[in-house]
Amino acid sequence: MGCLPLRHVSSVLILAASTGKNLQLAESFNQSLEDLGHKGTVLDLCSLNAPMYTPQAEKELTDLSLIEGVMKHILDCDAMIVCAPEYNGLIPPVLNNIIAWMSVQSKDFRTLFNQRKIGLASVSGGGGQHAVMSMRMQFSYLGSNVIGRPVIINKSNPFKQSSIDILIQQVVL
Repeated sequence: MGCLPLRHVSSVLILAASTGKNLQLAESFNQSLEDLGHKGTVLDLCSLNAPMYTPQAEKELTDLSLIEGVMKHILDCDAMIVCAPEYNGLIPPVLNNIIAWMSVQSKDFRTLFNQRKIGLASVSGGGGQHAVMSMRMQFSYLGSNVIGRPVIINKSNPFKQSSIDILIQQVVL
């Protein structure tokens, strides 16, 4: 009898950068990951209520546990999926804010993102393509391996489970 090859179980952190439909999309990704035997964790960035990053706020913030917790989630995962709407052609402030905080609080900020696979997704009334382009630029700049095909849901492009499954497959390989 031959041995069956061991299957790697991936741990995927799913960042939800808004409430509502993008949080629902993050939960859909999480459920699909679990159905496929992988570990998913949804991190709702809006519920963190992180203070707005400014140089002054950085000097005044004494409890860094919130930012350290987000960094630990990232370091503990094999890959990430980011679900974010388009805000005026860019990413939502909550996502940019948490990245700004991590960039000044981490001793080696790049280790959070270097060579980490990241899948991008957006539910947006504004189309979503600009948000995805902005995220692709930012995460690529940080050293991540951004998956080429995003999941974009809008008025002319409805939810498709097959798109979720394809992105998950690319992220966990």
